[in-house]
Amino acid sequence: MKKVSIIGAGNVGSTVALYLAEHKIADVYLIDVVQGLPEGKALDAEEGAPIRRYDVELRGTTDFSCLADSEIVVITAGIARQPGMSRDDLLSTNAKVIKSVSEKTAEYAPNSIIIMVTNPLDVMTYLALKTTGFAIKKVIGMAGVLDSIRFRYFVAQKLGVSVIDTTAMVLGGHGDSMVPLPRYSTVAGIPITELMTRDDIDKIIERTRKGGAEIVSYLKTGSAYYAPAASVAKMVECIIRDKRRILPCSTYLRGEYGIDGIFVGVPVLLGKNGVEKIIELELIPEELEALHTSAAAVKTVIEQLESAGVI
Repeated sequence: MKKVSIIGAGNVGSTVALYLAEHKIADVYLIDVVQGLPEGKALDAEEGAPIRRYDVELRGTTDFSCLADSEIVVITAGIARQPGMSRDDLLSTNAKVIKSVSEKTAEYAPNSIIIMVTNPLDVMTYLALKTTGFAIKKVIGMAGVLDSIRFRYFVAQKLGVSVIDTTAMVLGGHGDSMVPLPRYSTVAGIPITELMTRDDIDKIIERTRKGGAEIVSYLKTGSAYYAPAASVAKMVECIIRDKRRILPCSTYLRGEYGIDGIFVGVPVLLGKNGVEKIIELELIPEELEALHTSAAAVKTVIEQLESAGVI
């Protein structure tokens, strides 16, 4: 059985661990700096195994040397959003955390693939790449999958159809400037532009952009974790089992879509080596302009980190 380590045993990390165990995808190590937290959550999950019928190893620890031999390292560590906070408001605190855990990942699991979950996601993924020195195909941000499944859910809800029949494509940074693409979003292969009015589509796009904030507003003291964890688990499965699925992920661009030197969400072929290929869609001018605007927002935050000497 292959090994996946999750740094951060909070709601997202522990839920990812449970999803991976239930689908028997890999042995899982939960790692956190808070004494007792990863051990307790891992033990609790393992005690459910006789009923849920999974028999993978699920261990919790504060020892980062347990990262050794991990195929994938999922990074969820950091503080969560609170009501009124944007993802970028998390920048300073989470940058310090991500730099530290990235150094530990490079030390103990130099051959692993990193999946970043911590916000602001595209910027933290960039920081992990620069800190570890890993190959660009082996450092990936989660958000595109999450934004797309939110879009799919909202479409299904509006049309009264099964979510299983929906597909969606959301590009750009994981923030308010993300770029849902109605032309590439379908129900049973039918573009949603043929099934919904422009006004309804615009409302769904706006709700998708605010999807995380909507949940934060309900929870008050935390942020979403079931859907983010499901998105991570799908990415892990694609890599561990070499599924070669095309999914929107935050990846480092070198000229694709006219963007260079930053992470931004685009469709990629995800397989055993990480990002096997970047898929370049034919975008109309307004879509490309929106993608460039989103990328510029990501770059602005990266420049804040660079000016602060973090990178």
